[in-house]
Amino acid sequence: MEDKKVIEVNGLTKMFGDFTAVSAITFDVKKGEIFGFLGANGAGKTTAMKMLIGISKPTAGEAKVAGYDVASEAEEIKKNIGYMSQKFALYDDLTVKENITFFGGIYGLTRSQIKEKTNELIEELGLQDHKDKLVGSLPLGWKQKISFSVSLLHDPKIVFLDEPTGGVDPITRRQFWEMIYKSADKGTTIFVTTHYMDEAEYCDRVSIMVNGKIEALDSPKKLKELHQADTMNDVFLKLARG
Repeated sequence: MEDKKVIEVNGLTKMFGDFTAVSAITFDVKKGEIFGFLGANGAGKTTAMKMLIGISKPTAGEAKVAGYDVASEAEEIKKNIGYMSQKFALYDDLTVKENITFFGGIYGLTRSQIKEKTNELIEELGLQDHKDKLVGSLPLGWKQKISFSVSLLHDPKIVFLDEPTGGVDPITRRQFWEMIYKSADKGTTIFVTTHYMDEAEYCDRVSIMVNGKIEALDSPKKLKELHQADTMNDVFLKLARG
């Protein structure tokens, strides 16, 4: 992991009328880092992520993602990041191969690049016998793995994962995290939100949001020491309960 910062956030704020969803958060993320962005439902983490990926304008503060300003260079940010939402971006009525081809086109890859990436991805995921099946017919865990791989098709500098392992079994979650480690080892920065506190242990650093503010930010080891807790779940409960 390098010291180069690929995400820089300073006083980032988002208000909806009188309600402050994200309140002056400040942090940075390094190249190749697995950064966990944690918080209970309604803590403001998805709102913050939407600002960082360029689909929601901040009310105040500043942020740069891959060197681009979130308020004025959103289109450049979108070209340099991958994104996987909770709902998955895949189309159920297209086959595995058709989904990869479709997203390759959206990401601006050439036909030869799409062909090469498709073959690579299908082989890597062991989907040779399933490439012509409709995505809608596949198990949830497979969909997640394909969706993650598709978000990496254009070799983005940063991948944003919004609760990527929701609803799958522990074995599939572990396999998914192995894919995350592999990408980070290649220098891709992983920015992941999760409500599974055991997954926080897999991150290089985590921030914990409570009521729109970042209440803690450090490595899991240091946070457990600081809060005299055995697990990240215990740290989270201490912070969430004030």
